[in-house]
Amino acid sequence: MTSVSHPFDIHQVIQRLRQAVAPLPKAALFDLYDQGYTSLFEQLISCMISIRTYDETTVPTALSLFKLGRTPEEVSLLDAAQIDHAIRACTYHEAKAHQILAIAQTTVAEYQGELPCDADVLTGFRGVGPKCANLALGIACQQPYIGVDIHVHRVTNRWGYVAAKTPEKTLKSLEDKLPREYWIEINRLLVPFGKHICTGTLPRCSTCVLSDMCAQVGVDKHR
Repeated sequence: MTSVSHPFDIHQVIQRLRQAVAPLPKAALFDLYDQGYTSLFEQLISCMISIRTYDETTVPTALSLFKLGRTPEEVSLLDAAQIDHAIRACTYHEAKAHQILAIAQTTVAEYQGELPCDADVLTGFRGVGPKCANLALGIACQQPYIGVDIHVHRVTNRWGYVAAKTPEKTLKSLEDKLPREYWIEINRLLVPFGKHICTGTLPRCSTCVLSDMCAQVGVDKHR
């Protein structure tokens, strides 16, 4: 851990992050949203595709599936093999294909084809954990949820803003500390920031816009 020259101010951090990530590739789900894939179903399915899969693969893979169907009704008419073929570029595609089909069929059968903005409903589906539920609800439904992936977990702990061993504990800490106005945005900012600047190994600390406020927890070497 290094000494910092300025106190950590989350409001100033967010302002700086917005500028720092503006020229960088967008996080996959936010990229798809900006392309018009704004429904809760599309966002949830895209997040499932993204699990253990790079954003560079997630976006074209989701688009491949959405060419076949974008609504629960349309996807429910496909079979698992068709879905699997469309998403074959992502990790665990075969299991995800069956899960996606089940979600589409259940949404049609039990929710009149409209996936409800309800965390309990989403996490009740096989293959959907808190990260995907929170991201989809935040982006598609504009509900105050924090999507904690590996980047949000690593970066917020590296800042010294939270001190948590797991993403689940980071989520709880951020819910207690992060101003609610940033709950949805934090993932949009920290995915590109974590991928390109505050990387897992050799982060670019020497040119980082937050170097004067970051405690660099756990950073032994950097660029």
